[in-house]
Amino acid sequence: MFELLKLSLMLTELLKLPLIDTELLKLSLMLTELLRLSLMLTELLRLSLMLTELLRLSLIDTELLKLSLMLTELLKLSLILTELLKLSLMLTELLKLSLILTELLKLSLILTELLKLSLMLTELLRLSLIDTELLKLSLILTELLKLSLILTELLKLSLMLTELLRLSL
Repeated sequence: MFELLKLSLMLTELLKLPLIDTELLKLSLMLTELLRLSLMLTELLRLSLMLTELLRLSLIDTELLKLSLMLTELLKLSLILTELLKLSLMLTELLKLSLILTELLKLSLILTELLKLSLMLTELLRLSLIDTELLKLSLILTELLKLSLILTELLKLSLMLTELLRLSL
């Protein structure tokens, strides 16, 4: 009964992780919107460059030159927003990996519990030698333990990726 309570608490903690991942996804969508603005600013930069060329040829109006300089600054902002978009796309990919690893962690916890059951069954079989079929089941559960250990390593990777995501924000 105590083991089931521990398992329930662990699974509750695991369910909190997708909420954090959802917030990261919202941030990624906001950064994608910034990219759209960046593309608009890039178009404004092209207009600014054409305007600068006209001003250089004709020297018509100093105010137009000021506007061109402002548009050039907007281009710089556009380039910054483009870089933010690239980061957003990378964060989105990391988020996908984090979600996959979170699911693997859940499986790992289940397999760990199965391993505990396997160890108990193995002990019972050694003590009582009741049924050879139970021994086969114990061997299968031991293999599941090996999988659980692999999934535990994947969980460590997931935690490292989550930390990387947190640091990149």
